[in-house]
Amino acid sequence: AAAIEFASLGAHLILVGRSVGKLESLRAELSAANAADGCRLIVADMGSLDSVRAAVDEILETETVLDVLVDNAGAIFPDRITGPDGIEATLATMVVGPFALVSGLMPLLQRSEDGRVIAVTSGGQYTQPLDLNDLQSSQGSFSGPRAYARAKRAQVALVREWQRRLGPSGVTFNAVHPGWAATPGLADSLPAFYRSMGPILRTPSEGIDSMVWLGTTTEGGLDNGRLYLDRRPRPFDRVPGTRLTGDERRRLWDHVVALSGAPDPTPERWRSPRDQAA
Repeated sequence: AAAIEFASLGAHLILVGRSVGKLESLRAELSAANAADGCRLIVADMGSLDSVRAAVDEILETETVLDVLVDNAGAIFPDRITGPDGIEATLATMVVGPFALVSGLMPLLQRSEDGRVIAVTSGGQYTQPLDLNDLQSSQGSFSGPRAYARAKRAQVALVREWQRRLGPSGVTFNAVHPGWAATPGLADSLPAFYRSMGPILRTPSEGIDSMVWLGTTTEGGLDNGRLYLDRRPRPFDRVPGTRLTGDERRRLWDHVVALSGAPDPTPERWRSPRDQAA
């Protein structure tokens, strides 16, 4: 739904996903809506750093500027598994891979007059604390929904760090909560929740509204480094004991940089003394 809406507004789309079938199906939907002109498909698995790097290289070879990057990668795994880089699959797919993608494409975003990064989060991120000593869920019993919620919390924390570190370069970083929308992904990953909440779930069009607005609005006063719902900034934390301090967000950043295997994208001139010490 978001891709179709962006395309209807004149966007040139680069669709990145791991399923060839789903990408082709989406292109068919775009064609049916007369919105597929210039659409590119890139097959890449966010859970594999080699795959992410290949996608970055392909985009850098053909594009000179990137105005909006939407990170909507997500997956709930029933059991704890590790990906090809030895990273727990939820963390790899939802945190480390997208971090490497944003980092690799930052030069294109910085060439835009108004580059924007939008991370699609979930209300589940409010429910879980983030243990920086167990980011890969190796301690205790594994729960797919819990790992998902923790990954979303990490994602939102990183949005704040991206803004602090790269915001001065002119790129805007925000997270967006679409609300609980009736999507195939929700039905597949949380079927019981989907059935019980079905009557009050949002439509896909309602769910994408704030996402598309964040990517296209020309209204003044758009905040940077915030979490949005229904076009308004919302609190980062709601449940006691889940808030990350500034130092903890810095530690999370350092952990993810190390896992990504890439240099820290923080420009030297904008690093704080604490960042430089890290």
